[in-house]
Amino acid sequence: MPELPEVETTVRAISKFQNKILKEIIVHNENLRWKVDKNISQLSKNKLIKEITRRAKYILIHFNDSSLMIHLGMSGKLRIQSIGNNFFKKHDHIELIFDKEKIVFNDTRRFGSIHFTKSFKNHRLIENLGVEPLSREFNKDYLFEICRIKNISIKKLIMDQKVVVGVGNIYASESLFLAKIKPNRLSKKISLKECDQLTNAIKRVLRYAIRKGGTTLKDFYSADGSEGYFNLNLNVYDREDENCKNCKSKIKKVTIGQRASFFCDSCQN
Repeated sequence: MPELPEVETTVRAISKFQNKILKEIIVHNENLRWKVDKNISQLSKNKLIKEITRRAKYILIHFNDSSLMIHLGMSGKLRIQSIGNNFFKKHDHIELIFDKEKIVFNDTRRFGSIHFTKSFKNHRLIENLGVEPLSREFNKDYLFEICRIKNISIKKLIMDQKVVVGVGNIYASESLFLAKIKPNRLSKKISLKECDQLTNAIKRVLRYAIRKGGTTLKDFYSADGSEGYFNLNLNVYDREDENCKNCKSKIKKVTIGQRASFFCDSCQN
């Protein structure tokens, strides 16, 4: 599943379309996670793209008075293709047409979505989301306050999109390793110092993953076709029974919130 670094990588890849006219949207399959608005092409036709940004895992294409919201879902990806290239892949559902190129939305499992909105900040899918992990608002004091309120595993807490957005399973495991905190520790037992370590670790891991172009597992490629290389630097994720890179102990696996979690019993407290 594309997480924050993969979405940010995609946003950067399609940023070349800023200050260009979106001529039309072609919908080949309207049956995504939410049915595509039948008027989306007319609503977006011949609009100038002012800016392309990200909020949580949503790609936001901004016009003067409105925005397109794209979510990649479980397996979605965007692909840049020249207008003269008529190559069509299975599961190509939507095309954003420009003068010389197009952005193609491909989604095998169809859990992705695209919405037209007059106010993305007030959209029902965005308005209740938590803070951005790379923002100043996400700091030790913020996390410590949340930890005092909730009594759940710290891994489950940092993956709660209403607390902080975009910290998926891979990055949660890697951040907790860097912060030296076991994933199944109860949040109420996390100290302020550990909250400081964890918020800094999350920022560090996400920034590094963005620089590396995200994590390529089986589904993700950036819009320009490049793969992510963060998976080559994983410390614990999907490394069960392999040696810890720090202490040579065996990496362990537990299930937390129906998700696989990986950690080093020696390095993490």
